[in-house]
Amino acid sequence: MNNPSDYYENDTTLAQYLEFHFGESWHGEANFPKELAEAALEALNGRETCRALDIGCAVGRTTLELARHFDHVDGVDFSQTFVNTCRDVVASGRARYARPEEGELVSYQERSLAALGLAEAAQRVAFHQGDACDLGQDYRDYDLVLAGNLIDRLYKPSLFLETIHERINDLGLLVIASPYTWLEDYTPKSEWVGGYLKNGEPFTTLDGLKDMLAPHFRLLGEPRSLPFVIRETRNKFQHSFSELTIWEKLPA
Repeated sequence: MNNPSDYYENDTTLAQYLEFHFGESWHGEANFPKELAEAALEALNGRETCRALDIGCAVGRTTLELARHFDHVDGVDFSQTFVNTCRDVVASGRARYARPEEGELVSYQERSLAALGLAEAAQRVAFHQGDACDLGQDYRDYDLVLAGNLIDRLYKPSLFLETIHERINDLGLLVIASPYTWLEDYTPKSEWVGGYLKNGEPFTTLDGLKDMLAPHFRLLGEPRSLPFVIRETRNKFQHSFSELTIWEKLPA
């Protein structure tokens, strides 16, 4: 079997994600990376906006949207292809890609950061290749950490969830969004945060998040669903929902 991480290192997936982040809205749904950033910013509710971390940033739209309001935002992704693309988009001020249409047919797309109102924000971002389960010590002192559609693609999500408090300032926020699509191709079943029977009873990912995060965080409000659409071709789309939870770091 191919390494599942290879999925994120090919041109077709890259084009799909560039369309997801910078392209048109499909089937009446808002731009998910932008909506995710706006939900996180709304949750801050007067908290500090010095430093943010967008972990699992893909091709960077959420990172850029956060930088409208933060002094500095780090975008980190495991895919070197995605990180290189983020850097190219910032350097050139535009996203260019060949959008799959049908078979070998593509349409050439270009989206300007200036047209999206992101040119100025692009001066306050930095993109890095990294592993959410093994981040370097430089990633710390954040007022916000956002993990969008990340945890169900980690090989050991507990490594991320049980240490992320070390990187967040007191009363800072951890924002997690995930469709909870656990697959053994990415995460051994023994490492799933939820989505299985425990002592004969359903144990959800939200249950697991509460258990893992309780020592250092409290859940703010109720979870809510954010819809998203990934366009694969002119005639094929993924229409999904990501559950959004917001966690406040408890004072030490």
